[in-house]
Amino acid sequence: MGCCLSSYSKGTHQEKDHHHQNAAFHRPTPSNGTDTTSAGDTAAGGVPLFSEFSLSDLKAATNNFSSDFIVSESGEKAPNVVYKGRLQNRRWIAVKKFTKMAWPDAKQFADEALGVGKLRHKRLANLIGYCCDGDERLLVAEYMPNDTLAKHLFHWENQTLEWVMRLRVALYIAEALDYCSMEGRPLYHDLNAYRVLFDENGDPRLSCFGLMKNSRDGKSYSTNLAYTPPEYLRNGRVTPESVIFSFGTVLLDLLSGKHIPPSHALDMIRGKNILLLMDSHLEGNFSTQEATVVFDLASRCLQYEPRERPNAKDLVATLAPLQSKPEVASYVMLGIPKHEEAPPTPQHPLSPMGDACSRMDLTAIHQILVMTHYKDDEGTNELSFQEWTQQMRDMLEARKRGDLAFRDKEFKTAIDCYSAFIDVGTMVSPTVYARRSLCYLMCDQPDAALRDAMQAQCVYPDWSTAFYMQSVALAKLDMHKDAADMLNEAATLEEKKQRGGRGS
Repeated sequence: MGCCLSSYSKGTHQEKDHHHQNAAFHRPTPSNGTDTTSAGDTAAGGVPLFSEFSLSDLKAATNNFSSDFIVSESGEKAPNVVYKGRLQNRRWIAVKKFTKMAWPDAKQFADEALGVGKLRHKRLANLIGYCCDGDERLLVAEYMPNDTLAKHLFHWENQTLEWVMRLRVALYIAEALDYCSMEGRPLYHDLNAYRVLFDENGDPRLSCFGLMKNSRDGKSYSTNLAYTPPEYLRNGRVTPESVIFSFGTVLLDLLSGKHIPPSHALDMIRGKNILLLMDSHLEGNFSTQEATVVFDLASRCLQYEPRERPNAKDLVATLAPLQSKPEVASYVMLGIPKHEEAPPTPQHPLSPMGDACSRMDLTAIHQILVMTHYKDDEGTNELSFQEWTQQMRDMLEARKRGDLAFRDKEFKTAIDCYSAFIDVGTMVSPTVYARRSLCYLMCDQPDAALRDAMQAQCVYPDWSTAFYMQSVALAKLDMHKDAADMLNEAATLEEKKQRGGRGS
């Protein structure tokens, strides 16, 4: 029987401006094990409505808050750790986990989150939910997959940020601050290059986490005191003017490619040593006139007296005329691959196998295949009495050895034993192909894994496990759209079986 992957249509991505989109807020309700931000439950531009998540949802999304899922730069040492996660509807999220005593009062935390959750803007990595469960306090935001400004400026591996992109970053973050000010949320806590994130299209966005205090007492600045607004050192409070001071430090980062203390930079600016401050990695590829305008703006932002600093509208008005190359997409400037439209949300709720495959959790898939054993092979082989030969007994013995190795996670041995079983060819087992497919994934051989999963589909065309295994192999091969389509097809087959059809 011939067997092949079907072809898939590519989605197109349209960015919709959802400026002033307060319709994005709705009264949060517990999600009871299913993500409330499901298809159709979104604001303009595809940003989910603000919801309350259950702790079990977030544990499932982050593999029980696995250290492998930590994305905050300081890792587990950070006072409030940020994890990436994936919901059942396949949406990637960022989850910020606060220390237990940062917000003792659950209502106070929820009220603060609700306020930030009303904001919706294309320049923000928007807050889409929160969780209060016992002592746990968590925020859930859109996930930004292309690192922080700090990484691109200070720890870049591929290419330095070009000048035009630096000006775009400055403007987009100024626009985010201006929007927040207009919506009555002018306070941003500890604005720095780690709070500027790059989305799937390479566009810079301001993390919503900084709009929420790190604790009920609002102690906010975790950075070196040399970068802290002088008035915060005096009274310990963040004001709208403090945010502008911090924006000035981000401008210095963009100009110099280094984290320079404001006092040192101001001395050099006053001494007209602007070119000495410029990032040498730009190799002169910038406009001195534009750089002078940005240095002047940074200098105004960093004034000692708060009342002498510009406001967010002034920032936008100064930076907007400096923009150029609007036709060049941000992902091109960053040197990252083009983003394809996010895979569609599965139309069917995912089973444990579907969920494990969507999260590419190979350990969970292994446990499910061990438990399922060979129940799905029933009816795929009808052997005559004459076929029960010594060769047949040897073949079944090879499979048995493969099963023991598979159970004990000795995946290379399992591949050898299952191959011995398959090569005889007297008996065809879709389960053996599925198991060997997982073994290949465990051994980082996704091509071979995909071939075996397709062979399982050939033997048993309506078997959801064959499609699920193909989806994981395709994802490992970075064919994410195809992987999502396979996952949907598997979920459809599974639902058919539950209604009485054949397929598991």
